[in-house]
Amino acid sequence: MSNIYITKSDGTEELFKKEKLEDSLKRAGARGAEIKEILEHLGRELVSGMSTSDIYKHAFALLQKFESPAAAKYSLKRAVMELGPSGFPFEKFVAEILKDKGYKTETNLMLRGSCIEHEIDVLAINKNKFVIIEAKFHNDQGIKTDSKVPLYVNSRIEDLRKSNFDGRKPNNLKDEPWIITNTKFSGSAKAYGKCIGIKMIDWNFPRGESLRELIEDSGLHPLTCLTTLSKKEKGELLLKGVSISKHLTDNIELLRSIGINSARISKVINEINNLKR
Repeated sequence: MSNIYITKSDGTEELFKKEKLEDSLKRAGARGAEIKEILEHLGRELVSGMSTSDIYKHAFALLQKFESPAAAKYSLKRAVMELGPSGFPFEKFVAEILKDKGYKTETNLMLRGSCIEHEIDVLAINKNKFVIIEAKFHNDQGIKTDSKVPLYVNSRIEDLRKSNFDGRKPNNLKDEPWIITNTKFSGSAKAYGKCIGIKMIDWNFPRGESLRELIEDSGLHPLTCLTTLSKKEKGELLLKGVSISKHLTDNIELLRSIGINSARISKVINEINNLKR
């Protein structure tokens, strides 16, 4: 596997490092024998120019063949992307993660500033913070959130501050604007966000508080990562307002309502329980 360059989702090339793939498989919970076979398989298939998407498909297919619980976790990034095509399920997903961290959350709000009304994707409040979140959802891993987003978020926040966020912000709380995206920020977006005090969270940034780590730490995996459900079934559940897989364990009637029989329900619940480990 030496000196093989792969094509990333943004079109750039980088040297393939098997350690990076190995780490992602370990993080998903793949067993040693599974990791060894996947690396050996890719050793036979890998050629320069292969895309990261192709590598993912090979590894994911093998994990499914092994009937490994790691398959669902390994597909996490793509599962979040499958919450689309609209951004609303992603907003609800972000709200659920913050709710798990002790915030009271609301989604899809309209708050009046000094000049005009502004749409707020997620409002999250705890005893210390009043957090206004712009959730930027992308269907393509190669798309980055650029500096235009923190620029317009900053202008909206300034207008909302003049109205005390439509009278919603308690005087003892400091407001914090956040931008959360399921892909990446451009370098200029990160720099501008840091300069003006907007918290920037993308898939792998910042270290310790990235979207990936927030999901893994909370154990709130999107239902779209489940391999025991079809794409059509996942879509039906999203339309019913379900975005978190473990919420199905408390309401299996939702699974029955879309035509899933008892035998398959047991498999779905078993996969969800394995995600918690």
